[in-house]
Amino acid sequence: QVQLVESGGGLVQAGGSLRLSCAASGRTFSSNTMGWFRQAPGKEREFVGVISWSGGRVYYHDSVKGRFTISRDNAKNTLYLQMNSLKPEDTAVYYCAADPSKYPQEMASEGLGPRGYWGQGTQVTVSS
Repeated sequence: QVQLVESGGGLVQAGGSLRLSCAASGRTFSSNTMGWFRQAPGKEREFVGVISWSGGRVYYHDSVKGRFTISRDNAKNTLYLQMNSLKPEDTAVYYCAADPSKYPQEMASEGLGPRGYWGQGTQVTVSS
């Protein structure tokens, strides 16, 4: 099993930056495809960025390309999301996700499978 705990959310002005972290428990962290998803009020959950187990492959939603960077440190069992040039439309609850059975492109397009895990979420609010 994998338990995921996000941190780093908060309130920031447009144009500012935040760094989200996701601490994972469990010895199988490094074998999981990891990702960040977000859900704004009244909208469906969408993928933001996903990263392969090695960190060698990453994919981003078009709306965050060039502004957000996903990374992972398998030695620390931690996933990161560096968010720069934040916009009010980035306001959402951000969720960390892990799935040992999905390739990154699959996670981006399909979400999690039955073996996947979600964190509890962290609120990001960007004021204009």
